[in-house]
Amino acid sequence: MRITKVYTRSGDQGQTTLVGGRRVSKGSLRVEAYGEIDELNSLLGVARAEIQDASIGAILERLQNELFTVGADLASPPDVDAPRVKNEWVSQLERIIDELNGELPPLEEFVLPGGGRAGAILHLARAVARRAERRIVQLSHQEPINEAILAYVNRLSDLLFVLARVINLRQGEPEKLATFSKRKKEPGT
Repeated sequence: MRITKVYTRSGDQGQTTLVGGRRVSKGSLRVEAYGEIDELNSLLGVARAEIQDASIGAILERLQNELFTVGADLASPPDVDAPRVKNEWVSQLERIIDELNGELPPLEEFVLPGGGRAGAILHLARAVARRAERRIVQLSHQEPINEAILAYVNRLSDLLFVLARVINLRQGEPEKLATFSKRKKEPGT
């Protein structure tokens, strides 16, 4: 695809065109859903710029490319020929999660999002992925979508959590565990 013009003026009145030609409001759930995916993709670009670990950088680049397909799939009603997310992608994410999780100590409690800068960015990306997932679920209640998208985005958020933990470990950034379930009694109470 070659883009020769950045602006078209066709969206100046608050509408956009889906793949296949149908015009919809920029406030529609379908546009919201693929907009959330676009935000997630941009945030992964921030993470890639921050992370010097080549293997994690390669994973993030792959995810960014896949997210373009997720966005195209969401922007394309089911009856339109377009790139689609495949169920095999979910299995591939699971393999990456399992491999990386082997590097990590077992969790004893919830992890506070943070660690080093790179880890914090990946934790934020996980939260954005979860928000995108919620929008996609809302869309699926109103319009048909490719069900593989839901599983993919759900697993993607799991992978981003594991990536945040791994980069923190590799960079020597300590993980802080939540203490909400282990509250200490204050003296005199």
